[in-house]
Order: sequence, then C-alpha cells, then structure tokens
Amino acid sequence: MNPALARIFLASLGRRRLATALSLVAIALGVALGLAVQLIHTAALDEFGRGMRLVSGEADLQVLGPRDGFGDDLYVSLAQRPEIAEASPILEIEVRLPGREDTLRIFGIDVFRAAAMQSALMPAAQTPAPAAADGGADGEANRDANRDAYGDANGDANGDGDGDGADAEAAGPDRGATPFAALAADALFLSPAARAALALGPGQTLAVQVGTREEVLRVAGSVPAAGVGQRLAVMDIAAAQHVFERVGRITRVDLRLVPGTDPRRAQAALRGVLPPGVELLAPEATESQAAGLSRAYRVNLTMLAAIALLTGGFLVFSTQLLSVVRRRQELAFLRALGLDRRAMLGGLLAEGGVLGLVGGVFGVALGYALGALAVAVVGGDLGAGYFEGVRPQLRFEPLASAAYLGLGVVAGLAGAAMPAREAARLMPARALHAGDEAEVFRSRPRWHAALACLALAAVSCLAPPVGAVPVFGYAAIALILAGAVLVLPGVVRLVMAVRHERRGFLVRLGFARLAAAPGQAVVAAAGVVASVALAAAMAIMVSSFRGSVDDWLSKVLPADLYLRASPSGASGFLTPQTVARIGEIPGIAQAQPVRFDTLRLDDAHLPVTLIARPVADGARIPLVAGAIAPEPERSGDRSAWISEAMADLFGLRVGDPLTLPLGSRERPFRVAGIWRDYARQNGAVVIELADYRALTGDERTNDVAIHLAADARPADVSAALVSALDARTIEIQTPGAIRTRTLAIFDRTFLVTYAMEAVAVLIGLFGISTSFAALATARRKEFGMLRHLGVTRAEIGRLLALEGALSAAVGVIVGLASGGAIALVLVEVVNRQSFHWSMDLRVPVAALAAFAVALVLLAAFAARLAGRHAMRQSAVLAVREDW
Repeated sequence: MNPALARIFLASLGRRRLATALSLVAIALGVALGLAVQLIHTAALDEFGRGMRLVSGEADLQVLGPRDGFGDDLYVSLAQRPEIAEASPILEIEVRLPGREDTLRIFGIDVFRAAAMQSALMPAAQTPAPAAADGGADGEANRDANRDAYGDANGDANGDGDGDGADAEAAGPDRGATPFAALAADALFLSPAARAALALGPGQTLAVQVGTREEVLRVAGSVPAAGVGQRLAVMDIAAAQHVFERVGRITRVDLRLVPGTDPRRAQAALRGVLPPGVELLAPEATESQAAGLSRAYRVNLTMLAAIALLTGGFLVFSTQLLSVVRRRQELAFLRALGLDRRAMLGGLLAEGGVLGLVGGVFGVALGYALGALAVAVVGGDLGAGYFEGVRPQLRFEPLASAAYLGLGVVAGLAGAAMPAREAARLMPARALHAGDEAEVFRSRPRWHAALACLALAAVSCLAPPVGAVPVFGYAAIALILAGAVLVLPGVVRLVMAVRHERRGFLVRLGFARLAAAPGQAVVAAAGVVASVALAAAMAIMVSSFRGSVDDWLSKVLPADLYLRASPSGASGFLTPQTVARIGEIPGIAQAQPVRFDTLRLDDAHLPVTLIARPVADGARIPLVAGAIAPEPERSGDRSAWISEAMADLFGLRVGDPLTLPLGSRERPFRVAGIWRDYARQNGAVVIELADYRALTGDERTNDVAIHLAADARPADVSAALVSALDARTIEIQTPGAIRTRTLAIFDRTFLVTYAMEAVAVLIGLFGISTSFAALATARRKEFGMLRHLGVTRAEIGRLLALEGALSAAVGVIVGLASGGAIALVLVEVVNRQSFHWSMDLRVPVAALAAFAVALVLLAAFAARLAGRHAMRQSAVLAVREDW
C-alpha cells in the first residue's frame, strides 16, 4: 500500500483512542489467556515427560503391572531371554510420610543394573556406608537372596557368569563405592527437589509409613542426576522390599533389546511369557498414555480462550463497522479523488490487522506474565490435579508465541473484513450526502443461514471424538455461536415489533429507531451474545457438575466416619487384626473394609482402579444402569460394577462378560451395573471384597467405612480410634469434611474457568461502550435535530440508555438461549467424550436472571456515558454538517 494512504487509514486508529484501546485490550486478553494455558501445560508436560524419561532411562521396553506389583521371578525369566541385552527391575512405592501432608515416590533399584539402564537414578553417597549389622540379620538375608537372584539372572543373560561381582568391577573404581553404599538396609537417597522440600541433609533420618507403623530411613546421599523439579528418592531394591513388606514383588522391569532385534517381533514373543495383568509397552507409549489424561482439560481451557479471542474479534467488527459509518463521507471523498475499491479494502483491512498485531504483541507479553502468576498460585496443572508434585519452569516458546500472535492478527482481520467490504461497495455520490449511513444499519434477517448452522451443530453432536478430543463438539459450539449472531437481526425486528403506542415519547422513539435500523442493535449486541453465551453455558455446566458431584458424594459416603492408613496408592495399609480392633471399639456398630488396587486390562489403556468392598452388605453405589443384586445369567458368574468411564473406554454394557486379572490368573466376571464416578477418569471397577480375597489371598485394607451405634458421637469414637491406633499413621474424617474438601478442590479446578468467563463478559461490556460511543458520534446530526425540536440533553441521554438497554437485552436473550444450547453440548457431548462421565443438568435460574439484569443495566449506563461527548456539541453545528 502507498505510504501516504497507509498513514491516512492508520491515523484513524489514533483519532478514536477509546475504541482502539478497548479493541486492543480485547484481543490482548484473548491471546494472553490462550497462550498462558499453552505455556503452562507445555511446561508441565515437558517436566512430567522428563520425569518419566528419567526413570525409564535407556529402556527399549517396559514391563508394567498393577500398583501392588507382580512376582520378581518374572524378572529372572525375562533377563534370560535371548532378545534381552539388559534387564533392570524396579519397585516403585508411593510412601506416606507420617506427620506430613504429602507423599514421596521411592524407587527401589538394583544399582548394578541401573548403572547401565537408569543412570539418572544412580545414587551418590555422601556419608560412610553403615555397618552390615545395622540392617538386621533378617534384612541382610532378604537382601542377599534378592541380590543373588538379580545378579544371577543378569549375569547369565549377559554372559558374564558371575553375577554382581563382574558388574561392580566393570563400574570402575570411582563408581564402585556408590553401589555398595546403596546396599545398606536403611539407606535412602533423595533428589535435589525432595531434599529441598523435606529440608533434610545427609545423615538425617526420615520416618516413612509401612502399614500402620513407622520405619526410619537414613539419608545417605543424593540422586544428583534427577534434576530440578523431580521429587523422588532411591534405595536398594532388596532393602525396599524388606522395609515396605514387598519381598518378592516388583512393579516394573525395564528392558534393553539385543542390537539388531526387531522391537515388534520381540514384543510379540515377550508378551507370550507375561502373566495376566502385566503389559509390555514402549516408554514413549507409557508417557503418552499418562499425559493423555490431561488432554481434555487442556483442550477445554484452550477452547475457552479461543471464545474469548472470538469475542475480541466481534468487538473489532463493531468498532470497525461503526468507524466506517462515522467516516462514510470521508471514505466517499477518497473514492471520489480516485481511490479504487481494492485500495479502500486494503486500507481498512490494514487497520484491523494493525489492531490484531499490536493487541497480539501485548497479549503475548501478558500471556507470559499470567502464566508465571498461575503457576505460582494454582500450580502447573491449573488446579486440576493432573501434575501434582510437578514444578514446571516456564520458558520462551517461539512457535507458540508466533501462533497466538498470528491468531490475534487473524481476529483483527476477521473483525475488519465485513466493514471493509461494506465500505468498498459504497457509492461515492450517495455517500457524500448526510443520512446515507442509515443504509448500513438496515440489516436483514438470515433465518435460513442460522437454521443451517443449528442443523449442522446438531449433526456434529452425533459424531465421535477424534483422538479422544471432542472436535465435533467444539465445532457444534462454534456453529451455535455463528447461528446466534445470524439470528440477531431477525430477533431485533421481532422484539421491536412489540406494541408500544401507549408508552412515552422516548420509548417509542427508541423502539422506532432500532426497528428501522436493526443493524445498530446487531453491532452493539454481537459481542454481548458471545460473552453471555459463554458465561451462561459455563454457569450451567459448572452448576450441573458441582450439583452432581455433591449428590454423588452423598451416595458414596454413607458411613458416619472414614478411616484410612494412607491414600489408596501409598504405603499405608490396615491388617485384618487392625480392622478387627477397630470393630471392637465401643460405639462402632459396623466397620466395612475397602481395598484399592489397579488392574491393567490391555496395553491400549491406562490401568483401571479396582475397588474391593462389601457390595451386597448394604453398599450404596450411584448406579446409572443395572442393579446391585442382578440375576446371574449363568452359574458361577461373579458380579462386577464398572464406572461410566470404564464402560465408555472398553465398550462395555450391563450383562457383558468381563475378565479381570486377579491372583496372576484371568478371572471371569459379568457386568452387573454401571455407576457414576467423578474421581477416576481412567475407569474403575467394584467387586465383592470376599471375591477379591478368595481369588488373590490379599487380606490388606486401605480404608474402613465406620457406621456408629445410635447413641455414639463421632467425636468420641474418633478419639477412641486415635487412642487405639497411632494418630500419625491414620486419617479419620467425617463425610461432611470430605465433601467440603472435595468441593473446595472442585472450585479451585474451575478457578481459571471463572476468570475466563469474567474476561469474556468484560469484553462484551467493552463492546457496548465502544459501539454506543461511535454510534453517538455518527448520530450527532440526528441528535442536533432532536435538540432543535425541543428534546433536552438529559432526554437524549435517557434515549441512549434505553437503546443500550434494548440492544443489550436482545443480546442477552439470544446469548442465554445459545448459552443453554452450548451448555447442553458441553454436558452431553464434550464432557462425556472428554472425561467419560455424565451429570444431571441444573440451570441456576436465579443467578442467570441476576446476571442478565445486571448486564442490561450496565449496558444502559455504558451507553449513556459513551454518548456524553456527542451531546456536548452545539445543535446548530450538528445540523450544518452536510456535503
């Protein structure tokens, strides 16, 4: 474009400072929100992936089992396979720390195997190794037995024939001391992040929980290669098995294939020797599965940011269209001087592009600031709990920054496209005369296009997700928003057609103005529709979700007290003797034990949670299909009740057969019911505790649901439980406390959502303010004529307030209707396809009504305030403006 023309068009942005500033703010906020979400989750995923790669080391394949592990004889068999060059066993335990809120991941490793496979987990001793007697005779015997098994297996597989000795000798004199120091029965090595979090140094001790007792471990050194942000600890695998009562059990085996071996053929051969419930995966597949859990949450937040950016685009559209109206004679004069339509179109698009570019630059800078603030306040998972313990470090992402900067430019160009096209089509001779701008506001209804958008949205809701992401669900939301904007002119005509002859002069004038020029209301309300639709949809969805979670908690927490030794995956547990002692405490009528574990059903899905509990004995499961006591279809079938997520992920229905790997064997069950579960996104299955114990021989318990006698008080029974057991190794909570904490976590999870809603509504109000500021300027001749007819400035102010309220009311009506439709898509399509759970639809009528009234009143105030400048002009000067 000619530099002189560029200055002419871009100078317009400087003349309308308020409209330009608000458009920039809208685009900047949309870009900042989207980029902040992207930066936070990219950093969190990178840190999470780095942690997984750190513990995977140089493995080609990983053998993974349930949380409780599998027999370490499998490691011996695998290490001797001809396809395997190196095999390294690992026992991973989530350890509860008495007296502390958090847990610690401890990796039991064979240091001689880990030197070749997981060098990042290698411990570095910082104190002299303790005497052999420190570990106790039994501990040494167990470690020696396990060490012989690991050494012989790898020694034979690698051809050295002499077990650990050859490996230790190969380690070299500088590293030889570290493995031997790590063999001490109580030696624990902390990563830098764990040492900082626990405030422990070499030689100090750390109490860990095993069952309901405490064991003391000595900090013998560090894990220097673990890096920043990885909170973990390492100890000798034999010592870990002994300390945590996992003798003969491991949770993973990392395998390195013989060079030249085809990985696919090796996987097929090795799967044949694996017991049920143990899977063989590549490390990158494991990382992808784990990171996939947070994908839906990340995409949802990104879509919210995209809607905020879309609302900013509507604001650019409003300001640019009104700028075209105000400058119509100026643009016509340029056309009369010889400026062709293409140059006119390019100049106005350049205005929108500059708005998008500058807003995008500010948005990128703000995005990094918001990202850092969000990580500091709510963490790298934005409160959702997917990356607990991960402390991501934000870094500059050039591609993401450029992409969101580009989206800002696109929003500016898209918002300016229609006004630029309208200006390019104007006829110079007609536009040079006053009053021609009214043609712009004679917007025609587009019912057919709107109905087509809504029909496409309905069809999109029937499509399945793409890669576990509800792409078509989000497409349906975009189509609903497009349809809502398209119906605005028609709705304005319908609303303004209401009989109002008996009302006051200003009311009739306001209705008549909007009826004659519905495009004015469309321009003012376009941004309101998008922001109200987003706010209403999220309010309905969050209300439905929160209410459903509250109802769910009341159903799954029927007992009076709940006691647990540790979170379900941690090292605490209750023995049968402890459960029996609990049942004998005065005031307790019944103590129902619950056992948690994980089951790997195939290599395509994450492990599902196994919940073994007394189901037939008065259990309350929030069923959505099936029954607690179904009629068995054939003799010998055991019943299982699966969660909605498991039903969706594995394609199961009531009555279908289900095979569960229990006790190293495939056990047949039949799906007796499907229940609602908001706690486990990867699926859960409930079976009878008696069936679980009969099939596995496992008598341990994680939780106990305590039902009190009629005359017992929860506080007295809790005190008796604390006296009978170690208060540091148990947690006792009432259902009310659990519900309060859960809902607090829920609200924290949606904190970012609430912030995005507020931003969208704020942008909508910006749109009302700038639209009416520009409209008031464009209508100064009309206001001058009204002044000559006797209308006072105060009455014109009330007229503007009325028009602002009417425009906002139309936008709110359409926004609430489209928001309800979007909420239905969110509840029935997006959340079901993303998280695999259902919820009961609940509309917060009072809150939405208050929100609508407040928005209309604010819009009236904004319109009245925005028109003050235009009303200050002399009535005589206003009516003289004509060519």
